[in-house]
Amino acid sequence: AATLKAGREKSLLRRHPWVFASAVERVDSSPVQGGTVLLRSAEGKVLGTAAWNPESRIALRVWDFAERAIDADFFRGRLARALALRASLRRVGPVDAERLVHAESDGLPGITVDRYGAVLVLACTSAGAALHREAIADALVEVTGVQSVFERSDGDAVELEGLGPRLGPLRGAPGDSVVVSEHGLRYRIDLRNGHKTGWYLDQRDNR
Repeated sequence: AATLKAGREKSLLRRHPWVFASAVERVDSSPVQGGTVLLRSAEGKVLGTAAWNPESRIALRVWDFAERAIDADFFRGRLARALALRASLRRVGPVDAERLVHAESDGLPGITVDRYGAVLVLACTSAGAALHREAIADALVEVTGVQSVFERSDGDAVELEGLGPRLGPLRGAPGDSVVVSEHGLRYRIDLRNGHKTGWYLDQRDNR
């Protein structure tokens, strides 16, 4: 378990998913980097379940604001919920590149997933996400039906977490590039060297 200093639980009670190292009083049983811990207030109240990272200023990233197991079922459920939300959004015109999972916004801290045609690009930019990358990749294939997953875990965020970069195929046999279509135009996306997961998905309106 991780116990906070007195009075440092206020942001968690407002559902903010980060706990900075300066707010932590103690952590019991020496969890591994990215390991799951039960989060408690100074008075012993359970505040949630989080991933522990002693190498980061953000020492704890909350998976859930209750006590629960962080396992394959957890990732399948969270990923399915994120996909259902995206499916409910109105899209304008034919596109085959989109953001499927947006980290903390989907209750999956440090996990970003973008789809480029028949390839998913997974970025694990927190210690908890990195520790569970295999379970996350399996769950992605299961809930999306997409067989190819390319990992793109690099950049400043990974370095700040005290993690090494990971780039390359994680499931299936995706190449280093893929061609996608957006409003009748075709673009070749560089998965290994392109911006973040390969492309500026948020610049669709400008294009």
